[in-house]
Amino acid sequence: MENLETLMGKYGEEGDRLIFKILNNGLNDPKNIDKAKAGFEKVLEGKNNADITERALKYDLTIPFARYVAMNHGQLTFPYKRYQIQPVWRADRPQKGRYREFTQCDADVVGSTWLLNEVEFAFIYHAVLSKLQITNYKLQINSRKILAALADLCGGADKLTDITIAIDKLDKIGIDKVKEELQQRGLNNDQIVTIEKYLSINGSNEEKLVKIKQLLGSIETAVQGIAEVEYLYQHTKGIDLNIDFTLARGLNYYTGIIFEAKAPAEVKIGSIGGGGRYDDLTSLFGVPNIPGVGISFGVDRIYDVMEELNLFPEDIEISTRALFFNMGETESLFAFGILQKLRADNIASELYPEFTKINKQFTYAEKKNIPFVIIIGSKEIEEGHCLVKEMASGKQEAVKFDGLSAYLSK
Repeated sequence: MENLETLMGKYGEEGDRLIFKILNNGLNDPKNIDKAKAGFEKVLEGKNNADITERALKYDLTIPFARYVAMNHGQLTFPYKRYQIQPVWRADRPQKGRYREFTQCDADVVGSTWLLNEVEFAFIYHAVLSKLQITNYKLQINSRKILAALADLCGGADKLTDITIAIDKLDKIGIDKVKEELQQRGLNNDQIVTIEKYLSINGSNEEKLVKIKQLLGSIETAVQGIAEVEYLYQHTKGIDLNIDFTLARGLNYYTGIIFEAKAPAEVKIGSIGGGGRYDDLTSLFGVPNIPGVGISFGVDRIYDVMEELNLFPEDIEISTRALFFNMGETESLFAFGILQKLRADNIASELYPEFTKINKQFTYAEKKNIPFVIIIGSKEIEEGHCLVKEMASGKQEAVKFDGLSAYLSK
């Protein structure tokens, strides 16, 4: 949980609507006792009362992290790097790819303005998604400074939020609806034409850079943003990086480079990660001048993508490699000693917990997808070996006890 005031106003209009407000322990206050007695529904009637709802579940991990840095900046060694995996919550309508509770994995660096941090994050995205075999993902970049320059060209910095909120919906609603929304937000026809020119920039990365300089190159903020985008592009050779000036990421705290990792086109799920630079975030908590940059992976959406593309290995659900059959009290105690040696060699093993029919124990191994079963009866104890059966092939061999680890590790 965070104090509601910590989260509100940091994520834009849509983000504020999706913050998961909760009832706090004000229910224990004397003034609420009568309401509680009257029924929980009566209490819920006051859910928008500040006495009741002054806390919320985390919308993301970045704002709470900025609060943590601000609270502990005297004890931290900068630059400070961290990664974190935690659940976050959105008061959203659940549907494919959208959850009320989901897991994010964040990586951040605070206390450094060096653009090589952004380069490193691009390589982290590439390394992680490639290792998960999501090879045809799309990594897009832009700069909030370029968007700020567009706002300047359209009448001033106060237009930035209106423009980015509308542009951020381009993929979902299309250019005509974006123009309608811009008009509703008070932009005139000339300004909307300028934004449409901006959104129509296309071609190769090199061609896009030429066109953006033609459109915004006279504005100093744009010059800085374009230089940062060029730096990132030049230093990420080997990564399929796509400069996309329509990328807006409607979070108010971004100040420089922004990222978005998108799922392969055949999986209709959109973004599976995003992030960017936030050089003024800790000032919200009274500690200015601590720059930061970070990225996030949407763990649940990545899982959905891998599931849809059948990228999980077939043996992903195999937890036990070998099952020792229970052949009786004496035999099972002997097998338990062998089992401990296998576990010491990092071979996951278990002993069937009761003496019962062999068929039942075989069925257990089949249902749990255990690759090997091991039989140690009185005869095997005398002869110094066990019978090992490979479930997939049905092949069965006698293996000496001291060679069992090597056999199962093949």
